[in-house]
Amino acid sequence: MPKLLSLNSYNYRRGGSDVVFLEHDAMFRAQGWDTAVMAMHHPKNEPSPWSRFFVDEIEFGHEYGVMDKLAMAGKVIYSGEAKRKISALLDGFPADVAHAHCIYHHLSPSVLVELSRRGIPTVMTAHDLKLACPAYKMLNRGGVCEKCRSGNLLHVVANRCIRDSLPVSALIMLESAVHKSLGLYRRNLDRVVAPSLFYKQKLMEWGWPERQLAYIPNYVDAAAYTPRYEPGDYFFYFGRLAMEKGVATLIRAAAQAKVKLRIAGTGPEGDALKALAAEAGGDVEFLGFVSDEPLWKWVCEARAIVLPSEWYENAPMSVLEAYACGKPVIGAQIGGIPEMVRADETGLLFGSGKTDELADSMHRLAVMPDDAVAGMGRAARQYVSTTFTHQRYLNEMLALYAELGVAVGGTQHSKQYENRGGTA
Repeated sequence: MPKLLSLNSYNYRRGGSDVVFLEHDAMFRAQGWDTAVMAMHHPKNEPSPWSRFFVDEIEFGHEYGVMDKLAMAGKVIYSGEAKRKISALLDGFPADVAHAHCIYHHLSPSVLVELSRRGIPTVMTAHDLKLACPAYKMLNRGGVCEKCRSGNLLHVVANRCIRDSLPVSALIMLESAVHKSLGLYRRNLDRVVAPSLFYKQKLMEWGWPERQLAYIPNYVDAAAYTPRYEPGDYFFYFGRLAMEKGVATLIRAAAQAKVKLRIAGTGPEGDALKALAAEAGGDVEFLGFVSDEPLWKWVCEARAIVLPSEWYENAPMSVLEAYACGKPVIGAQIGGIPEMVRADETGLLFGSGKTDELADSMHRLAVMPDDAVAGMGRAARQYVSTTFTHQRYLNEMLALYAELGVAVGGTQHSKQYENRGGTA
């Protein structure tokens, strides 16, 4: 049976990329593959028989002594520990293919170097834009930014792109400079999976060759959600309360449109957003952190879900989850969102950051007859149930692995691949 090694910083459901990592491993195990994982030690990790190969924990929010900070800085750039441990893991688990997710600072590309040295085909899913932008998001306190596209990484420090911190930004600038000059990602990855066409195009604009990229969208198990097509009387946002999410624009638009807004989530902008809601005078309720069944109840009883992002979103799972619940989505025209929202069919689109356009969209759905809104929800459910499926994801991933020479379904594809190379 084929052997798959999956790599990620965390081995628990911390965020969307971690969920994909865990479910990808489980999916191939269910197909009869022999699988192993490598990650970083963390108190919240799920138990794993492979934990003896995990690297020591690094958390940027923790307090470290001077020597610890120096050691951590070295690991961020190139982790000798991670390279040793993946070598030991591979001695006992000769993987046929490796699939990396978010490994950047905690495992570092040293693991890719070892995989390449052993001739193991290696794939990475681009859950963010780190393979192009040192700051992951092409975003800083001034908004969307692509200044480093020219190759001058000093912009990272000048704009304090990482946590608005000079020392952390300087470290990440150094990290990216070393990685790019040595081609540690470009030379050691056989394919990069982009979950959105937007991310594929953006990586190409930043120098990645198209032959090294593959578009495979995310999926959701729609059958696990019970849809409710009858529209409620409020609009709903669920997600992080951070500047790039556009929640301030949403609050202003809801007040302008005179509609009810309910917000689930926490984040660094929470207090400021509550003050803004009080000042704007709209009907806004902050629900705090909500998950599992209570969250889906809020989703199902809403009129529509709003995704007001003001950064390059990739392929938000919240859109697919809303569709699975039978709800239309009002989405910002930025990043991969427009690929997922069929205007006037499964939802509405508006200009990112444009309060008036968002207010108009919310007002339009607020006065639209209930049966018309329900019709959008039914179309959304049909779309996600037939397009963003588990089977499509599995088939396309198997085809990608086969293209790289991995025996899948009993057939060995011996095609040689020539995509490694370059220095970016």
